[in-house]
Amino acid sequence: MFNNISFILHKPQLSENIGACARALKNFNFSKLVVIDPKPTFPNDKIFATSVGAKDIINKCKVYQNLETGLKNIDYLISTTSRFRNKNINHIQLNELKKIDFKKKVAFIFGPEASGLSNNEISYSNYVLQIPSNPNFKSLNLSHSVIIVAQQLYQLLNINKSKYSKSHKVKPASKKNINALVNLCIQNLESINFFNPLEKKPKMLQNLRSIFYKMELSEKETRILSSVFASLSKKKAD
Repeated sequence: MFNNISFILHKPQLSENIGACARALKNFNFSKLVVIDPKPTFPNDKIFATSVGAKDIINKCKVYQNLETGLKNIDYLISTTSRFRNKNINHIQLNELKKIDFKKKVAFIFGPEASGLSNNEISYSNYVLQIPSNPNFKSLNLSHSVIIVAQQLYQLLNINKSKYSKSHKVKPASKKNINALVNLCIQNLESINFFNPLEKKPKMLQNLRSIFYKMELSEKETRILSSVFASLSKKKAD
C-alpha cells in the first residue's frame, strides 16, 4: 500500500525543503513525490544535497505546472493545513487516517512555505488534515509536516508487521531461577536485620518479590545478580 500513497508539494519555495521532504519520505518507506510549479529550478544541486540518501526519489519525482494535472491519477486527496477551514469539507485527524482506504490512490498535499494551501487548492480535497500543535504557534516547517504525516502512515500501515521481540538467544528466567535469587537476597537482608520492625516483614517481602518479578529477568541476569548477592555476603563474612 506504500506505493499507493503520494506526497504533493504545491509551489514549494525552498530547495532545502524539497530535499528534506524527499529524505523524510525515504525514512518511512515512501517513494512517490510530486512537485507542482516549484519556485526553484527542479532539480538542482541544493535539492540533491539536502535529500542525502534519497536522490532516487528526486530523480523519480514528477513535476507538473498545475494542480489539476498532478491529480489526474489520484482517487483521494488529503490537504494539510495549520488553519481550520470553515468550509463544507470533511476534517480528519492524524489518528483517524485508519479509516482511509489505502488500496486506492491517495495523495497528501502540502502548501508553500509562506502561505500554505489556499481555499482554491483545498476545494480539490476529500479531506482536510490539521496536525495538532501549539495553538499559539501553529506554523510548521514544510519538511516537518511531511515527516509527521509520513511517520504516522508508516506506523499505521505496519501496525501488524513491525513488532519488536526479544532475541531468541535470550532465555527468560524461570520461577525457580527468580525464587532462588529472591531467597538469596532475603538471606543477605536478614543477616543485617534489614526487616525491622518484624511486623512489617511480610509486606516488605511482598514488595521485594514484586520488584524482581516485574523486571522480567533473563537467566543470564539472574545468574549475574546471584553472583553479586553471594559476593556481598562473602565480603561481609570476611
